Amino acid sequence: MRSSVTIDAVITWVDGDDPRHIAKREQYGSGKILRADDVAGDTRFNSLGEIFYCVASINRFAPWINKIYIVTDEQDPHLEEFLAKHFPEGHIPVEIVDHKVIFRGYEHCLPTFNSISIESMTWRIPGLSDNFIEFNDDLILAAPVSPEDFFTEDGVVCYGKWHSSLLVRLSRLLKYRFDGSKKVTYKETMCNGAALAGSPARFIMMHHTPKALLKPLYEEFFTQHPESLQENIRHRFRFAGQYNPQEMHYVTLAQHGRCQMRSVDDNLLYLKPKPDVEYVKSKLGGFTRKAGYKFGCFNSLDQTSEQGLKMIIEWIERRIGLKD
Repeated sequence: MRSSVTIDAVITWVDGDDPRHIAKREQYGSGKILRADDVAGDTRFNSLGEIFYCVASINRFAPWINKIYIVTDEQDPHLEEFLAKHFPEGHIPVEIVDHKVIFRGYEHCLPTFNSISIESMTWRIPGLSDNFIEFNDDLILAAPVSPEDFFTEDGVVCYGKWHSSLLVRLSRLLKYRFDGSKKVTYKETMCNGAALAGSPARFIMMHHTPKALLKPLYEEFFTQHPESLQENIRHRFRFAGQYNPQEMHYVTLAQHGRCQMRSVDDNLLYLKPKPDVEYVKSKLGGFTRKAGYKFGCFNSLDQTSEQGLKMIIEWIERRIGLKD
């Protein structure tokens, strides 16, 4: 891939402890919805400073990134002092992008508390590069990366593998929320995205890594299928019938030979949300020995113990060079 290609980073972020955001969720969501972790439970919105580590890791390990866009809802993580302290010689420019900007023309869908809806619209960020990398704020880069870890000459790199949709559809019949309604699952939304792209029998099982994306593909697809976009973004909270837009993107490219699949086995450090301190200690010990692994996902840190959280934060800060 040509090194001259401009690549931006996009991070979707929310501070769920913000009283204004809590009030919005309570205004638009029923008690049943707000209690369901797969839809709108507090853990989906809690923020423990992950955004700081995500941004710092990009600066540390991907200084070739042109710009970092943080997509949020009338909020600002106030990164200026943090970045000035840890990167005194300069850092990648950061721009806060409000939901109103990417949902222009679709303001009737706001406010939204739905990551699937938001990720369906990030390609509409004004000035965004054609090649961009999308992060959730619970992701970090854990080692130096290059553009070639994400993009090829005419396409993208996807850390995942093909998987049967039939198995996912069958297992869904057995998965219900505590209130008796259907759960919203990551695999199901991927199956829906693959089917939309013309692959109903199999989907690409994406893992919890940053996603390399092409803005022109989104522009072309949603210009040709505007009803698919409108249907996906109208749900303020996660809905089982939605499709994962990244999945649609990857499957479409794969069908044209433009998606290179790579394994996450030697690339991803993944910590499940568990309160067990021994689990945390064991996993972090293993992570330390895997110095070359490029990506880290620390999911739902609010669900770990206070001691476990302290251990995780100290490990992350050492890994990305914020402390010795």
